[in-house]
Amino acid sequence: MKIIDWPTFIGALILILAVSIPLMLFPEAGEVIVNMANEFMTETFGVVYLFVGLAAFVFLMYVAFSKNGKVKLGDRGERKEFNTFSWAAMMFSAGIGSSILYWGMIEWAYYYQAPPFGLAPESNEAISWSTAYGIFHWGPIAWAIYTLPALPIAYFYYVRKKRVLKISEAVRPVLGKLVDTPIGVIIDVLFMFGLMGGAGTTLALGTPMIAAGVADITGIPVTLGMQVVIMMLCTAIFATSSYFGLKKGIKILSDVNLWLAVFILAFVFIMGPTLFISNTAFTSFGIIIDNFFTMATWLEPFGNLEGFDKTDFPQKWTIFYWAWWVVYAPFVGLFVARISRGRTIQEMILGTMIYGTVGSMLFFGILGNFGLYLQLSGTFDVIGFMNEAGAPATIIAILHQLPIAKIIVPLFTILAIIFLSTTFDSASFILAAVVQKEVDSDPLRWNRLFWAFALTVLPLVLMFIGGLETLQTASIVAGFPVVFIMILLAWSFMKASSEDILASKDYDSPMIHINRREEKNRMTKKKRRSED
Repeated sequence: MKIIDWPTFIGALILILAVSIPLMLFPEAGEVIVNMANEFMTETFGVVYLFVGLAAFVFLMYVAFSKNGKVKLGDRGERKEFNTFSWAAMMFSAGIGSSILYWGMIEWAYYYQAPPFGLAPESNEAISWSTAYGIFHWGPIAWAIYTLPALPIAYFYYVRKKRVLKISEAVRPVLGKLVDTPIGVIIDVLFMFGLMGGAGTTLALGTPMIAAGVADITGIPVTLGMQVVIMMLCTAIFATSSYFGLKKGIKILSDVNLWLAVFILAFVFIMGPTLFISNTAFTSFGIIIDNFFTMATWLEPFGNLEGFDKTDFPQKWTIFYWAWWVVYAPFVGLFVARISRGRTIQEMILGTMIYGTVGSMLFFGILGNFGLYLQLSGTFDVIGFMNEAGAPATIIAILHQLPIAKIIVPLFTILAIIFLSTTFDSASFILAAVVQKEVDSDPLRWNRLFWAFALTVLPLVLMFIGGLETLQTASIVAGFPVVFIMILLAWSFMKASSEDILASKDYDSPMIHINRREEKNRMTKKKRRSED
């Protein structure tokens, strides 16, 4: 038990209960307060979120092709711990979750009805932007935000051999001994709270979609009780995966998840309107390339002035997404860092951003454009059905337009369950690692199990409150403090890696001479602890 960092463990638990219990007891008042906080943050600090997103993208492109990017995460000649397929599968599954099945299928419908830039709803221009904006929101900037925290964490873990997977430890080059004070605990607790808030949004969005699939398969109506049961089932799956650890649990579940996703995407692409899907996806890619910086910086600055219409599109979507990615970023960064042994910094950056972006494009380009085709061709009124029955039921209804829908719907539902589980087994793994003073391989099993179940607290509260707007708001509010931690992480990596590179001419493993001394000291301390 000496290995547990109890101030961080107890601090995170107290904070999550302090937020969850009042929301549970006073849901209406809680919703009002959270929405007020959302309005204040998006209106006042929206530019901060967009700046951080664009800055992360530019910063990572610089690092990838600089001397810092040549640093190898591990010792000289060390082989990659995971092959590229498994590495990409775990990275993508941890960073995306079942949310991509939800939004990939239906997000275009929201943009089609309320497009950006003041365009007329359901116009030809709205169609083009509705197919492009989803890919943009889940594209390079999203994965850049995810990747940034991985840099200092992986560097200290594999290059400087600091066997600690903590956000606070990753900012030590900037904060110094302040990390050993309550400030370090606050940084780790804020990260954990942000992760649990973002995870709560993911689980509370994915559960109704899974419930709609279960209802379609079994005929049992969707109720709050059914959703709670589904959430508990997912919890049991990812708790089991987390219990078996990184190689025996998380890796296997992620591989299965990726193969099933590939099958469903291929089936929809081949059996659906293949030419329409291909042409629309490629056109959307061109729209993003042509308007990348406009989309990354648009804040609707004239909306509050007299004579201008205000749509709140940036606040409802782009800022929400950037905030969502920010709350997940330290977790995904920790996880990507942990699975990247043997790769260079450049390989980790480009691999995460390229594989992540391409994977997201496939989901939006295939699933989303299939739904759009149904709407435009008059085959199925997606918009009308969604406005009447809701998004989860609409997703299942879209799948019913495919051949052998009785097989595809159950497979899609299973995929959603596994996708959700792969995100949360990774999250519980990392939460357990953060509250330990040292992590040699996997965190303690009881610790991983505890945080697996703790992750369901906020989702249950958010489901009890209800409403997509409240879920989006929760992510934005939880993510704001993490913005400043992200800046510290970038600064910390550049400071530490640049100093080490100046001290060595070997960019493949600039700390090899320090690695051996650090490893010897670590083993000596471990031996002394075992003797005590």
